[in-house]
Amino acid sequence: MAREIIDDVLLGALHIQSLTRDGFHHDHAVDHVAFQIGTLDALMEGRFDGDTTLGELLQHGSMGLGTVQHLGGELIIDQGKAYVARHDGSVVRVPETMKTPFAVVTAFQAAETVNIGDVDSAELFSVLTSLTGEHDEIVAVKLSGLFHDLVLRSIEEQHPPYVPLSTVIESQHEFTRHRCSGTIVGFRFPDYLAGLEVPGFHLHFLSDKKDFGGHVMALGIESATLEFEASQAMHVELPDGVTLGAPGTADRSAIRAIEEGD
Repeated sequence: MAREIIDDVLLGALHIQSLTRDGFHHDHAVDHVAFQIGTLDALMEGRFDGDTTLGELLQHGSMGLGTVQHLGGELIIDQGKAYVARHDGSVVRVPETMKTPFAVVTAFQAAETVNIGDVDSAELFSVLTSLTGEHDEIVAVKLSGLFHDLVLRSIEEQHPPYVPLSTVIESQHEFTRHRCSGTIVGFRFPDYLAGLEVPGFHLHFLSDKKDFGGHVMALGIESATLEFEASQAMHVELPDGVTLGAPGTADRSAIRAIEEGD
């Protein structure tokens, strides 16, 4: 296993371990650890081909998000099942043989549960921050309930030669729902992970009917249950040619433009 560990560092409040594909495959799932495939920096550069299957990823966690091979939609993992929201907002269950260039999961076990009601889009992230606390760690969050004024996005599958993610986002598809029940899964990542991950909240929505979903741009909460837990460690599988880089040095404005579709 030692030869399969690329790097083992303490970054901020987190223990970060980067692994080869074989190392990740043989890695043991551990509570309160986030397991990730690839890096945001690599995805932004246009590396949309993955080397790890969703089946291998799901061995490490039951809840998470990301994307799939060729950037073929927004990945939503809930209760150990993987779904993809396609460019029109429709949702399909994806096979475990599908590969992913970028995804993160955790073996989610809520440490705290809070009921939330009557929160509009402008207040959502500040309310989530106040409820989950000022953690200097990764915080996994899950919201289940009734939502309003949903604005979601997804993108069309890409084909080689790939272009940077910033170019792909220019033609992203946005869709709205006035009112919908469902589940939001995601994470809040500390700023010092920028480039390895998206700093701040990164959330994906899946309707209760499993027929509508996407990356959350904005929404309000009519009534929902918030569950969350913190992770003190992160294990990252690095495909050939991808490095851990220097987390925290990424261009935040470029990341924000991609996340917000600006």
